Amino acid sequence: MQKHNINLPIIITGRHLEITDAIREYATKKIESLHLDYPRIIEAKVILDVEHHRQIAEIILFCANHIVIEVKSTTEDIYASLDESTSKIARRMRKFKTRLLKSHRPRKDGSIRHIEQHVFHSDDLHSEEEHVEPTYVHKEAYKVRPLYPDEAILDLEMSDRTFVVFHNQKSHKLAIMFRRKDGEYGLIEPEDQAAK
Repeated sequence: MQKHNINLPIIITGRHLEITDAIREYATKKIESLHLDYPRIIEAKVILDVEHHRQIAEIILFCANHIVIEVKSTTEDIYASLDESTSKIARRMRKFKTRLLKSHRPRKDGSIRHIEQHVFHSDDLHSEEEHVEPTYVHKEAYKVRPLYPDEAILDLEMSDRTFVVFHNQKSHKLAIMFRRKDGEYGLIEPEDQAAK
């Protein structure tokens, strides 16, 4: 049981803000004081930012079992933002653990599908043709994990992301769980047209 996160690697970064010893010590104590018995925290990142009069504290916890918890809080004081972010993490973890204990399921070995990527060259944007193929401006690595739909919802609740791509352990298909504008959740399971 992990009561205290002693000697935990904590990376504190400042954007538009100088990280003083007092801020570094305060952020470190807040992370180390998280009393989480599940999941085990492997590494923590704290990103502090100032935008106009807004003080932003973002905390990302990298935990065992590929669990990543992200929270962000904005107040008029950097210490208050850190307090609020720490409270959010604790609430999310309590909710996650409660749901996990209620619906513990055995894992089945399932294959993970990899989606083919297409990268367009920047010269295509400067073509003299009237029709230019659209391209994406941001790329990041994304792990597709085997999950049940309710676990995908938990994953969304523990992060600020709007969707999660996963291998549905119930239907054994690739699926997308997304957060709707009304606060509810939607599930997309692409149909394989070639199989029909």
